[in-house]
Amino acid sequence: MELNELLALAMFGSFIALLLSGFPVGWVLGGVALIFSVLAMGLDSWFDSWIGIDWSYLSIAVPRIWALMTSWVLVALPMFIFMGLMLDRSGIAEELLLSLVALFGRVRGGLAVTVTFVGLLLAATTGIIGASVVLLALLGVPLMLRQGYSPELACGTVCSAGTLGILIPPSIMLVMMGDRLGLPVGDLFLGALFPGLMLAGLYVAYILGVGILRPERAPVADNAVPVSMTVVFNVLWAVLPAAGLMLVVLGSIFAGLATPTEASGIGALGATLLAWSKRRLSYQVLQAVCLETTKTTGFIFALLIGATVFSLVLRGLGGDELIERGLTGLPFGPTGIVLVILLATFVLGFFLDWIELTLIVLPLVAPVVVNLGFDLVWFAVLFAVCLQTSFLTPPVGFALFYLKGVAPEGIRLPMIYRGVLPFILIQLVGLSLVFYWEAMVTWLPSVAY
Repeated sequence: MELNELLALAMFGSFIALLLSGFPVGWVLGGVALIFSVLAMGLDSWFDSWIGIDWSYLSIAVPRIWALMTSWVLVALPMFIFMGLMLDRSGIAEELLLSLVALFGRVRGGLAVTVTFVGLLLAATTGIIGASVVLLALLGVPLMLRQGYSPELACGTVCSAGTLGILIPPSIMLVMMGDRLGLPVGDLFLGALFPGLMLAGLYVAYILGVGILRPERAPVADNAVPVSMTVVFNVLWAVLPAAGLMLVVLGSIFAGLATPTEASGIGALGATLLAWSKRRLSYQVLQAVCLETTKTTGFIFALLIGATVFSLVLRGLGGDELIERGLTGLPFGPTGIVLVILLATFVLGFFLDWIELTLIVLPLVAPVVVNLGFDLVWFAVLFAVCLQTSFLTPPVGFALFYLKGVAPEGIRLPMIYRGVLPFILIQLVGLSLVFYWEAMVTWLPSVAY
């Protein structure tokens, strides 16, 4: 192995080690890139050998960062973030949950199914994982515990339903993937729609199965009201605002009437009007949402800038070629190589956040997958489904800590871990279905336009 390849491995290892130390990710990416570029130039002059990094090569980072900051695709990020945060303040989720509780009250596991449906709606309208998990935890966990639900089932349902927003469009992760891979975001939105709905369906099937096989874990409420036209009307009335906004935003993208960037602006305005119609809009709310949007957007763009420089230096050291040789040299066929990539991504998800894996790992392995003859949209969605598990897998599963931060007294971390384990297995089943049924991803983008 050559010196530049050793430096590439040391660079990637240093990045992971510093992430575990707790330093901000954006600073880690940029700092590691700077340190190893200086080290490479020093070794280059010391050994009088060409490593691949000099000041002229590093200057490429300037136009790349400029292209990043002027990307029209990434304009959708702050708009979708604003839309999600504003909808979180509008009170729509609370109305929908209470209405659906009455509709599914006589079904064993019906309350957990209700939480899953609300999580699905939040996923299709907000895409903010932290906000979705916290809101579902505050609304759903106390209700399920009072009804006699198993704490593990309650916690697992909230965590899994809250993470659907990272996959179901409009997804911030898919926007970032489209920018990193040069793919149309609309194609990724279309490709991820059926896998996201399939995962939600698997969650519901599991919950209903628990209600049938282990009724003591998901009992029926004693005061459940019979289903009537009034109950159905209340559900439809609660669903219409969010469903209408989802139809306008996603429908305009899928119909080719608007780009994701244009649709994000429509969604932000629509969410603001919904909050106003619910009498939840005030100057203080608007100020808080704008401030939180600015902070979140700044955090994401700091990561994007750091990842751009990091990837540039890593490629200059030959890291992408090293990974390609390592993967193609495996004694497996193309399908086996993709399985190895997914396995490595799943394991890395125990320790790394989806952002690091999207910005660093995905651009490195995507060219290998394309050279093997696979569809890149399919692989990107497959990668996204795999990354969804990173929110649930300890020790750094963020959904687990979002829930623990607002969970009622008596909910301990081991309960949450046990609760999410069946849902992690369900996600792996869903990942297998997407892997072996490629048309689930590729069919809708192929016929939509």
